[in-house]
Amino acid sequence: MLSLPNLLTLSRIVMVPLLVAFLWWPSWQAGFAIAFCLYCLMGITDYFDGYLARAQGTVSKLGVFLDPIADKIMVAAVILMLVGTRHDDIAVITGVHIIAALVILLREIAVSGLREFLAGLQVSLPVSRLAKWKTTLQLVSLGALILSGAVPAAVWVHQVGLASLWGAAALTIVTGWDYLRVGLRHMD
Repeated sequence: MLSLPNLLTLSRIVMVPLLVAFLWWPSWQAGFAIAFCLYCLMGITDYFDGYLARAQGTVSKLGVFLDPIADKIMVAAVILMLVGTRHDDIAVITGVHIIAALVILLREIAVSGLREFLAGLQVSLPVSRLAKWKTTLQLVSLGALILSGAVPAAVWVHQVGLASLWGAAALTIVTGWDYLRVGLRHMD
């Protein structure tokens, strides 16, 4: 139960409040730089917990349960902080871009509920290759948006973050629909 992969997953959950703390003050560029480093570390642990669990043959029910939760907690916390933090002219996700962030959050909640429903029917909903691309694009977008708070003069970083946020939102809709179609087959 306390294998290295599970400890890495748990560490991501434990680091979320720290990540939020560094994103709390949008005018604190050093805080955003530290948050970016912490976010990258969390992304690395996300990769290695799965890799190590498969390589060592230590895939556990706890890990299968916690890994997607850790990802969703991290993504939701970052999105909320990037939408909610404002100071003078500094705002990371504003205006129409909030729609892309909302699409991502709603899909995460809906797919989690769908997975829970299907688990009760003993039907698995495997992660598709396109969903993995969605997750990658989503993580890149949020990382770029965090970094843009650390280097506000590099406007292109913010633009890359917003463009990839919309790309992730588009893939979110496609993969969410794919999962919903599978789920609808099992509903009366």
